[in-house]
Amino acid sequence: MDDNTPVIIGVGEASERIGAPGYAAHSPVELAALAARAALDDAGAAAAIGPRIEVIAAIRQFEVSGPRAVAPFGKSNNFPRSVARRIGADPQRAILEPVGGQGPQHLVNEFAHAIGRGEMRLALICGSEAISTVRDLATKGETRDWSEEVEGQLEDRGYGVDGLVDAVIAEHGARTPIQVYAMYENARRARRGLSREAYLREMGDLFAPFTVVASGNPHAMSQSVFTPEALATVTPQNRVVADPFPRRMVARDQANQGAAVLIASVGMARELGVPEDRWVYLHGGADVAERSPFQRNDLSAYPAAVLAAKQALDGAGVGVGDIAAFDLYSCFPIAVFSVRDELGLAADDPRPLTVTGGLPFFGGAGNNYSMHAIASLVRALRAKPGSYGLLGANGGFLSKYSVGVYATKPREWRPFDSRGLQAAIDGWPAPAPAPDSALDGTVETYTIDYGREAPHGVLVCRTDAGERFMAMTSPEHPAVLEAMRAGDPLGARVSCALDARGRRVAETIALAG
Repeated sequence: MDDNTPVIIGVGEASERIGAPGYAAHSPVELAALAARAALDDAGAAAAIGPRIEVIAAIRQFEVSGPRAVAPFGKSNNFPRSVARRIGADPQRAILEPVGGQGPQHLVNEFAHAIGRGEMRLALICGSEAISTVRDLATKGETRDWSEEVEGQLEDRGYGVDGLVDAVIAEHGARTPIQVYAMYENARRARRGLSREAYLREMGDLFAPFTVVASGNPHAMSQSVFTPEALATVTPQNRVVADPFPRRMVARDQANQGAAVLIASVGMARELGVPEDRWVYLHGGADVAERSPFQRNDLSAYPAAVLAAKQALDGAGVGVGDIAAFDLYSCFPIAVFSVRDELGLAADDPRPLTVTGGLPFFGGAGNNYSMHAIASLVRALRAKPGSYGLLGANGGFLSKYSVGVYATKPREWRPFDSRGLQAAIDGWPAPAPAPDSALDGTVETYTIDYGREAPHGVLVCRTDAGERFMAMTSPEHPAVLEAMRAGDPLGARVSCALDARGRRVAETIALAG
């Protein structure tokens, strides 16, 4: 085995639940450092590893994921170096990764290539969230001082949020992931020809096995097992947050979790004395970016993610039938459905599609969820030597997808290149936008948001010529929202008017059938 072959040699996790024995209200830096120490311990050479780390890369917390974001208790000015000093490391490079749930797998892919080229020998990737603690303390009127000033180099890669969602969608009332993903979900329901009730049950069938996995995960924020019926039944405890999502169908952001991955060259692993039964190899991978939502012809699918998964499998020389363990990013059902269906995985395939329990049940630890998935996958593969695992990590609004195929089976490093896939994705045709004069059309997809404000509807429509436009409901025309709530808006005919800001407001709606 060539000395420059990259291998994962250690993984670690840390978590705490409010009110549990030993709860310490750890800061994000402390959670990430606890996970990093666990990764060093997992490699079996903790004392020797810290000083040898050359690069530490950190995932952004939600609190620092935008230029206007405010960390209520303060933050480190150099998160990776704050973690470094807690584990006895002084890396040459410190990196802060852009926003997106694809970040952990993207960094593994990036660093594997750098190690393969001989540019680095030992790197730590880490991240964390303390969202639940922040909310709990704020509710109690308590404060903490989590600010830190650490000297040293930092490669801040920026937020990476430009172009994730189109202005026209946001202007019509879909600004958050839950609103945009709900529109994707209803587009898939339209393609499948399912009623609201049937689609709720399909989402419940998908996620019920995830709850079983979460129930056995000591780091999961929810360890309750739910039947498909319980997930799909709307109750005061499981209210609809955005049509078609009940609360239990969406990522659980109230989490206190940290995770870390230690990746090294084979040569370094040998120098450190890390036993070979701890090594896990990256056999294939891919990194792609989808175009923004309004520019996609089919809002019911995620073809860029599917292409990435297929490239990773092809690079590993295996098929989907050879995979023993999966973790498909599960912020919402559509993120799983889109990849599962196109990879040919049957709904009743006995292999779980998560190794953690998924974002709604394990916890949606901000941009860092997939670091936990990598850690769980590594442990699962070590327990079944020779088996393969596939991890798909999603970011944005089904916007960015990174894939890794892993195994304990030794394999010489083979670089992979996603530029050809990306060029193909960038070349896909976009739907024509409707001119301002086009005010009538058919509903392609929609959502009704039931968030903290009054319920409101957002619609994606097509003119008879196939041009796409956005529309929204307004209090001036309450009958439109009432009809959307009472019946099925998919395929309905709408007539709109332009408001003072140039937005289309639905004045009438005629439900199909």
